[in-house]
Amino acid sequence: MNLSPSAAPSPTPLYQAWQALREQQPHLRARDAAAALGVSEAELIASRIGLDAVRLRPEWAALLPALGELGQIMALTRNEHCVHERKGPYREVSIAPNGQMGLVVSPDIDLRFFLSGWAFAFAIAEQTEHGTHRSLQIFDRQGAAVHKVFLTEASDASAWEPLIERFRADEQSAELELQAAAEPAPPAADEAIDVAALRADWAELKDTHHFHAMLRKHGVARTQALRLAGAQWAEPLQLGELPRTLDVAGVREVPVMVFVGNRHCIQIHTGPVRNLRWMGDWFNVLDPLFNLHLKTSGVSELWRVRKPSSDGMVTSLEAFDADGELVLQLFGERKPGSPEREDWRALAEQASVLEEA
Repeated sequence: MNLSPSAAPSPTPLYQAWQALREQQPHLRARDAAAALGVSEAELIASRIGLDAVRLRPEWAALLPALGELGQIMALTRNEHCVHERKGPYREVSIAPNGQMGLVVSPDIDLRFFLSGWAFAFAIAEQTEHGTHRSLQIFDRQGAAVHKVFLTEASDASAWEPLIERFRADEQSAELELQAAAEPAPPAADEAIDVAALRADWAELKDTHHFHAMLRKHGVARTQALRLAGAQWAEPLQLGELPRTLDVAGVREVPVMVFVGNRHCIQIHTGPVRNLRWMGDWFNVLDPLFNLHLKTSGVSELWRVRKPSSDGMVTSLEAFDADGELVLQLFGERKPGSPEREDWRALAEQASVLEEA
């Protein structure tokens, strides 16, 4: 990403507006700056092309496995209210033959990719007072961030330039062909749902991965299904039970699985949580390899959900925002073929049910 002064283009009006905003608010993150400037985050990042950013070819089946060359990195996936950061090597990457799905399954970095919505990739090498911050950032067709990878002090920085040059797009244009998001279909009315059939199918689940298919079969939204399932399968909880459960898991050393995602990527941490702190309305896990930043004011509903499986009952806490979007899921540490941990189940079952108004 070496740019000679003669080759560097003049800053675009968008980039100049961004820098002016940064002078006023030096700690403003790109996501929030984009919102303030009325553009997508991808458009904001594209305004850096030729300055400290390079547009990459969106060849996911080749690019994602190549990230293993960087050694230990920090992978970041977020949604509107929660940020999930995990350090480790990017390895054991697999992409489905149809190119629509992908996995990273390792003890450190654990990801699920839904690649049909991925559109743009950029490499950024930003000069800061703390040195050069290098990252690879991926965005969807609407310009929203899907997934980001940051180099750390433990990364192999010598692998950065060769990797970026290998995937550099021929056309280094800041113009992005964004697409409007499809309008979601309105959920069916409760009266239109066959609740008995929904509950019967729920009781027959053999794998938690079949849950989405069950929702689609009945044409039911996720939080709607939780409301209709009955207390045997789902119970609304007091919102404070989510941070409390993480706190107690840390004290009791109960290893957990923390799922955070968006429409196109899910990131998972498996293991203990230890250093938990409040900062305003943000609840944080600040461990050496795992950081979580949960904006608790963005959580409108919390549910205890029980799903039967061939390995026994699987219990989770699931947090949703005001639009019914999933913010975070919390499970006990578990591998396929193994029953749920008793210490996790006991902890999850202690969470207080929301009293009816």
